[in-house]
Order: sequence, then structure tokens, then C-alpha cells
Amino acid sequence: MTTLPPPGVIKSSGDSLEKKVYDIVEKYKENLPIMNDRNRLGFCLYKYVKGEGDAPETLVKTAKLSVKGITPEELGHKLSKDIKELVKK
Repeated sequence: MTTLPPPGVIKSSGDSLEKKVYDIVEKYKENLPIMNDRNRLGFCLYKYVKGEGDAPETLVKTAKLSVKGITPEELGHKLSKDIKELVKK
């Protein structure tokens, strides 16, 4: 039995809003050790920035993330602060 290679991923450009949001999430990879959790949170935060999703404080509680070394409330507050700085620019 063999497995297929993973699908190809097209990287977004470095100056796109999507890339900037995912970079914010990657900043907390020590607190979010599971890569899939970071990807899920990045997608949810991107939807929030586009006006379609919940606030970061809510997302951290509802996205079923495995958070290490920090409380979910603290992580939500830090993400909210980073997103506000991103939107200001």
C-alpha cells in the first residue's frame, strides 16, 4: 500500500493580507504546537479580518486549539492586539 504525495500548495505573496494574518499566527507556534491548529486559526482570523468571522478572543475558545504555556484568554488578547495593529496599517 502506498500513499500519495500531498497536494501542491501555492504560496500567497508576501504582501498579501492572508500571508500577514498567517504570519501573526506563526508567531505563536510555541503556544500552538500543532500545525493544523495554526492553519485553522489562521483561516478563521483571515475570515475575521475580511468581516466574516468571530473575534480572536472567541475563536481561541471555539476552534478547539491545543494551547500550551499560556491561557487561551491571553492568547486571544495577544492575537486581537496583533490583528488591530495589522488593520491599522
